[in-house]
Formats: sequence, C-alpha cells, structure tokens
Amino acid sequence: MTEHDSDQRRRAVALAYQESDEAPRVVAKGYGETAERIMAEARRHGIHVHDAPELIGLLMGLDLDEHIPPALYQVIAELLIWVRELADESGEGVTPR
Repeated sequence: MTEHDSDQRRRAVALAYQESDEAPRVVAKGYGETAERIMAEARRHGIHVHDAPELIGLLMGLDLDEHIPPALYQVIAELLIWVRELADESGEGVTPR
C-alpha cells in the first residue's frame, strides 16, 4: 500500500499474514526511498500494490511486527478480496505470504 503525503514523499506499508497469526501484521514500512524499495520488492515478487491514503495513514501508526487492530479487519479483508479478484482475472493466482 502506498501514498504520496503532503511533502510528496511516498509512504508504504507491507502486511503479511500466516495461518498461525491472529491477524495480518506490519512487516515493513517507510517513507521516500524506503517506500520505493518496499514497493519495488513487492512488485518483484508479484505482490499487488494498492494505494489507499487513509488506510496507509492508519497503518503507518503501527509498529513493525504489530498486528492490525480489530477495527481494520473488515477493510483489510475487503482489500484481500480485491487482490484475489485481480489475480483471478489475470490468471496469476495468489500465494498467501
């Protein structure tokens, strides 16, 4: 997930989810060049990048390795459905990470 903030620096947050996790967790986040590297690495691995400024703002407030709060479960679930639909349409398939 990415966004341009007011000073035009890019922001990115990477989430991961394992079956043993209670919820997705923040595995990377950063601004500017770090954000660009996060997005490039995601694309290199075929992971979809989604731009949702409000959600990124909320996720940037979480610590690394912190699980998303229950208040974000619904929106993250909807985002994961969107990613799955994109993968199905493109015939790529999605591997949970």
